[in-house]
Amino acid sequence: MSSKAQSSDPRAKDQHALAAEGPPLEASAEAIHFLNSLQKEELQMLFFSETLAVVSNTGEPQGELTIEVQSGKQKDQFGIMSHYPFVHASCRSFMDKTVCGNSLQGYLSWDLRTIEQHSQEFIKFHILPMERKISLLKEEDQLVMTRSIKEGEEVKTEVTFFPWDSTMGFISEAANLLLLRVMAWRQMVPNNARFLALDTEGKLCYSTYQALGTQTIQVDRQQVEVFMVEQTVHADQGIPMSCQFYLLSDGHLAKRIQVGSPSYCLITKMPSLREEDEIEPQPVFKKKPLVWEEDMELYSKFLDRKEQLRLSHTRYLQQHPDAQALISDFLLFLLLRQPADVVTFAAEFFGPFAVHRPPSPALRSSNQRSPFRTLYRESS
Repeated sequence: MSSKAQSSDPRAKDQHALAAEGPPLEASAEAIHFLNSLQKEELQMLFFSETLAVVSNTGEPQGELTIEVQSGKQKDQFGIMSHYPFVHASCRSFMDKTVCGNSLQGYLSWDLRTIEQHSQEFIKFHILPMERKISLLKEEDQLVMTRSIKEGEEVKTEVTFFPWDSTMGFISEAANLLLLRVMAWRQMVPNNARFLALDTEGKLCYSTYQALGTQTIQVDRQQVEVFMVEQTVHADQGIPMSCQFYLLSDGHLAKRIQVGSPSYCLITKMPSLREEDEIEPQPVFKKKPLVWEEDMELYSKFLDRKEQLRLSHTRYLQQHPDAQALISDFLLFLLLRQPADVVTFAAEFFGPFAVHRPPSPALRSSNQRSPFRTLYRESS
């Protein structure tokens, strides 16, 4: 991993490039296998929006969290428009009478690789407001991260380049929201799976998930069972950060607890749970014999059609007496010769009438081989 830093403000203190330390981190085979097992049809079942209330530990409402996953369109580097999962999330709340919040927008591939993501976090302190922005963008064979921190009027910006091959198993914030829905839908967390993530300093680190079992909680005066998953981001420096997610069977988030946070998110209205569509077998209809002779309407249509054909055939033969003479001559000749091969005999009889066939001489040997018999023997 190589990186370089830029500053949009001359008063920025940190303007030097960050250097990678130690060997590159790699996701475990179990994590990559789990991501490769995802199916497009499965992810499309998890496209929906949800809203949770932000509540303090004392039960006071403090804000709102919205998460939406839908199908989005985006052009690739060749200008080709493609459909991708699009994740949008936003949260706005109060912390000690201070307004804070964050927003997130991200495009993902169908195996949850990050194509583009933009996140923003702010805290409006009266003295020194703080804002942090992180952008991830896939450019050719690398993932470019632009990280900007603004404290008051001072802005620090750094750009880091990750080789695209090194991001296998990397789970961004947008990918994490959809990955949790997949785990809830499957009711399982992959064992010994070690993913990659970004810590609060924008450095690559490990991220793990652990299933905490199921629990019954009350949602909108209903008792529902939730699947609990704990995510831990193992920062390179400092203590790990853990977050617990209580998920309904179809992936809806019922509760989220950030370990050490003075507030948590809670669903207030029970959604209509989605279920996988069961494909019913096509009905088998037994074939009933059609006794059309007993159907007066069909039998009447048959007689009418039969009479129409008879009149049409009779009219044609009356208008073309040479056709009737030709057929009568052929039948008479056929009955006299009585050949074993009727098809070849008919070809020899009608062959001289062909327009594109050269005329036969008036006097020819009776022993000359027929071209139709030659062709017949070759084909047989």
